[in-house]
Amino acid sequence: MSAGRVLEVYLDLLSQPCRAVHILLNCTRIPHRVRTVALRKGEQRTPEFTQLNPMQKVPVLVDDGFVLTESDAILKYLVTKYHAPQHWYPRQPERRARVDEYTAWHHSNTRPHAARVFILEVLVPAQTGSPVDGVVLQRAVAQLDDTLDKLESMFLRRQPFLCGDDVSLADLLALCELMQPLGGDRDVLQNRPQLQRWRSRVQSAVSDAFDHAHSVLYALRDRRKAKL
Repeated sequence: MSAGRVLEVYLDLLSQPCRAVHILLNCTRIPHRVRTVALRKGEQRTPEFTQLNPMQKVPVLVDDGFVLTESDAILKYLVTKYHAPQHWYPRQPERRARVDEYTAWHHSNTRPHAARVFILEVLVPAQTGSPVDGVVLQRAVAQLDDTLDKLESMFLRRQPFLCGDDVSLADLLALCELMQPLGGDRDVLQNRPQLQRWRSRVQSAVSDAFDHAHSVLYALRDRRKAKL
């Protein structure tokens, strides 16, 4: 990085991938500056941000003129360029492939299924003033349950973390996503002791960075509970 140039990340901490980037940066102590983009206010659609990312999505990384979008690419770039502890994204090919295997699966399984429960249970009622159709919500919960079954049987199995004996980018992406329904006061891991123990291990591994990144989500949950 050039002298005087600080890596910048454009984030909204209500976004699950943004929280994963935020946690990694703080755990690894990579110097950075956060530029907040409030999605609820439509700030991702401003001309300035659209020029930065025509997809109008966060997170976005700007590193001395190099612009990168997509959380998966950003996380792996940060770990690689800034020589973060290799347990995040191991250099050994087979171990790295396990992380890649999960992150590829994540974007069509954990991410959409957890997000859909949150959207139906929290965002749709907030926007329409009416509760969502119970049958639609139960179908979404069932899809998420099937994903959680696979997390246990395919990835976690009997090891402490999704890809082995130490925390990795896979755990970070997965847990940030599974925390999202908590914004509606739904703990999707409530009746899953294996995944609850995994969650505790991941949270311990990232320490205070986890709660810091999730403070906005906790506040949303508390406001919703107060209204109810």
